[in-house]
Amino acid sequence: MNEILSVKNLSVRFEDKTVLDNINFSLEKRDSLCIIGPNGSGKTMLLRALLGMVKYGGTATWLPNVRLGYVPQKIDADRHLPVNFRNLLAAKTAVLRLAPADVSEITSAIGLTEEELETPVGHLSGGQFQRALIAFALLGKPDVMLLDEPTASIDKPGEEQVYELIHRLQDKYGIAVILVSHDLGFVYRYATKVLCLNKSGVCFGKPEEALTPEVLEKLYSGSAKFFHHLHPNE
Repeated sequence: MNEILSVKNLSVRFEDKTVLDNINFSLEKRDSLCIIGPNGSGKTMLLRALLGMVKYGGTATWLPNVRLGYVPQKIDADRHLPVNFRNLLAAKTAVLRLAPADVSEITSAIGLTEEELETPVGHLSGGQFQRALIAFALLGKPDVMLLDEPTASIDKPGEEQVYELIHRLQDKYGIAVILVSHDLGFVYRYATKVLCLNKSGVCFGKPEEALTPEVLEKLYSGSAKFFHHLHPNE
């Protein structure tokens, strides 16, 4: 048993509004867990709960001394901000007391160029910015990476590149991944487990077993357009 996270009866409520209710799942070392669900189902809130950023009921028990890396869905960078990712990586290196070689290893593994590292953050393309955020999260060698829709602001070719990068980094560093995505293609290709949300947990398990037509209909019946996006051949 290589369980790195156990979540039992997790709920998030704000006053009279329930965002998540009775969520249960587990994560093992090297797992690739994909969280899917319609907009407003609490996917981002679940990541924030796992990171301890919001209060929640129930339990989320991490393996002791586990190291986490987090890639948020979006960061609005001021185009006039005179900061680049070399500055940000250097700052994190100093805080964590890492060797400069650690930065070189990560940027090389991700394929960030010198030009991209020196470009002000507000001038990077969506794909460049996202890859740089992944590099920032990887610095310090986390055991688990949590990524909130890492391709939300990227075009289709860029999406494929980011997903391939995440998969390659997971193999290279032996990390577990928790990833929020709307792309079922990624789920079927790379996920070892899938958690379906629609206010409460609808399914959890291996994608080929958990994502039945009935489950998908239950998840997305209120959003025909989104449901069609997940089934482009229908």
